[in-house]
Amino acid sequence: MSGSYKDLRVWQESFALSVAVYKVTRDFPQEELYGLTSQLRRAAVSIPSNIAEGYGRATRCDYRSFVSITRGSVLELQTQLSIADALKLGQKTLLEKVQTQAEEVGKMLWGLLRKL
Repeated sequence: MSGSYKDLRVWQESFALSVAVYKVTRDFPQEELYGLTSQLRRAAVSIPSNIAEGYGRATRCDYRSFVSITRGSVLELQTQLSIADALKLGQKTLLEKVQTQAEEVGKMLWGLLRKL
């Protein structure tokens, strides 16, 4: 593969999603720092990280495996965002925006998986 993983639109969007998750969780209560805040941030960071790692693997099969794992991380993130919303943590409008971003990244990953 030529170019860089950073040239991939899905990586760019997932990077932006990670930043958005960090911003939305800033308003979470301190007692959630080692709970839902940490879970959300780890799931979000794993998305662009796994895209990059998969891109750097030697085979298309390995890359496909990492993209598949990444799709799971998106679903994990969406579930955690729904939990945060149900618990009324953070700003509802920001949570909804991040949820929409996650849905878009998920669709992009599905498209990438189909191409691989």
